[in-house]
Amino acid sequence: MNRLSQETSPYLLQHANNPVDWYPWGEEALARARKENKPILVSIGYSACHWCHVMERECFEKEPIAEIMNAYFVCIKVDREERPDVDAVYMDAVQAMGVRGGWPLNVFLLPDTKPFYGVTYLPPQNWVQLLKSINQAFHNHYDELASSAEGFVQNMVASETQKYGLVNATVQFNTHDLDLMFEQIQRHFDTKKGGMDRAPKFMMPSIYKFLLRYFDISQNPEALAQAELSLDRIALGGIYDHVGGGWARYSVDEDWFIPHFEKMLYDNAQLLSVYAEAYSLTQKPLYADRIERTIQWLSREMRSSEGGFFSALDADSEGIEGKFYIWTEQELKEALGEDFAWFSKLYNISAQGNWEHGYNHLHLTEPIEYAARTAGIWQDDFLSLYENALGKLAVKRRNRIRPGLDDKILASWNGLLIKGLTDCYRALGHEEIRELAVATGGFLAEKMTSGSRLNHSFKNGTATITGFLEDYAAVIEGYLGLYQITFEENWLEQARQLADYTLSNFFDQSEGFFHFTDAYGEALIARKKELFDNVIPSSNSIMAHNLYTLGKMLDRDDYLEVADNMLSRMTKLLLADVQWVTNWAALYCLRAVPTAEIAIVGGEADAMRKDFDRFFVPNKIVMGTSTSSTLPLLMNRTDINAKTAIYVCYDKTCQLPVTKVEEALDQLAGV
Repeated sequence: MNRLSQETSPYLLQHANNPVDWYPWGEEALARARKENKPILVSIGYSACHWCHVMERECFEKEPIAEIMNAYFVCIKVDREERPDVDAVYMDAVQAMGVRGGWPLNVFLLPDTKPFYGVTYLPPQNWVQLLKSINQAFHNHYDELASSAEGFVQNMVASETQKYGLVNATVQFNTHDLDLMFEQIQRHFDTKKGGMDRAPKFMMPSIYKFLLRYFDISQNPEALAQAELSLDRIALGGIYDHVGGGWARYSVDEDWFIPHFEKMLYDNAQLLSVYAEAYSLTQKPLYADRIERTIQWLSREMRSSEGGFFSALDADSEGIEGKFYIWTEQELKEALGEDFAWFSKLYNISAQGNWEHGYNHLHLTEPIEYAARTAGIWQDDFLSLYENALGKLAVKRRNRIRPGLDDKILASWNGLLIKGLTDCYRALGHEEIRELAVATGGFLAEKMTSGSRLNHSFKNGTATITGFLEDYAAVIEGYLGLYQITFEENWLEQARQLADYTLSNFFDQSEGFFHFTDAYGEALIARKKELFDNVIPSSNSIMAHNLYTLGKMLDRDDYLEVADNMLSRMTKLLLADVQWVTNWAALYCLRAVPTAEIAIVGGEADAMRKDFDRFFVPNKIVMGTSTSSTLPLLMNRTDINAKTAIYVCYDKTCQLPVTKVEEALDQLAGV
């Protein structure tokens, strides 16, 4: 076993038996490279990555290839989820080299950690040839490599504001700009199958977050139509696990049919938020069903005994991608018995398979009631028959070899999940969802927080790695959600403390954005800022949302000013190509029209809040107390003749208090 056997990351432990002399990222490896004047190979991946497994089997497990790697390089393995800072720095470098980013990411560095070459997956013969070529170049053309590396480093350390022309500006946020953003992103819609007009199809939750908020402001039916089409297809397609609940990472095709079968906590966390908001707006039973089943799956398979949630389920089992989720016709016949005949019509099951190699995957394109009628199998008790059939498959699947579990617990992804759970509770009102959200918040506060500082990862009872901006941003967002579903002020206070810590230790006053790494964290060759929204929104855009919400809740003009300055600087990119900054666009929606400040005061504050939260009102903050509070929006507010009162306010100016939710909604509609 190599040095990785001492690590806690499941991805690093997967490589602990490789003949490659792997080091974890750290001073021991870097010092050896400097001492021996050897180039460094940094190989970055994650435990649920299919092609990472393939390259390990084909290359890193082979003695002859390992001998070459060990002879020529100091070899370092990095879990991108455990060290997103290292991944971000070298992904940026590789993309500057003209290589399309992805994982496994293999980057070659000089002994001083400056990158000079990078690739993603390579088959064995190409990999060996590359190793030999780089070794020869290092010894015979070192000056050229050093010159090339210096150029990449200069690109890496370049200011983001300079790189993208993000100048300080005073922007009057307005709805006309939102119309322009929508028209621009609309050009990239797949209006037949949902999502964007490209494959593979990633779910990109912040796109739908923006569309729902834009619709709320504009009432443009095209925005809602695209959001519903996309969310319907994502809920019905093979990217959703019809038997067990939860979503896979992305669809390899344009039909949402065959996914890359890994299940990531961050996807499911964000989709809970989006489907909760969409359900509040549309009341579609499909959305409520997907929320409930996904939370059941998370609680059943992804929750640790300590109370946090694990990171991912692997795509592969038994060496085959998706084996846990796909079925032969014979397997379905044996599991379903007399239900097979109608089930096979519903899901287009055949001996040849509806996918490949004789396998069938469960996939629909319309809600189950319509699909059953289309297939000619509808009857009065069909829904109970359908539930019973899925239950049979779930029982059958329990006997299969399960995909690998990445059991590290990340603060950032758990923060996203808390936000997702709080949104689901607001939409559905199920008390067990609130209890789960509060318990997860308690885990983060107790196990992953020290004073005002967060740790990034938790495994084997221990929290490690200095927290990154993504941790602070997502956890603050989660805590703000917890306050708004409990009115327990400790969550708001913890959010404030974490926000103040980020402003002190992450914020760059000169550029107006946050660094990704803590001032007290390990210094890498470049200190990056994460600005662009991807499958996970950028940590800067989440922080801007947080500061805006906290500023409104705590009457903190300093928070509001930072948030507005960040958004103002990003407006150039929002108007240029909004599809890569949609979480910023969602914040722009909040700033283009007034934000409702809702104060609920009285003995029935929680029940009143629960009733109020069922409705889709995205541009609001909700605060309340059953007794009294010194929070600015609640101070000196009282109930009315012993009846719980709702105050609808805008910019600290409140309308007359009312005692019925319907009256408060009328006040909101009248603005």
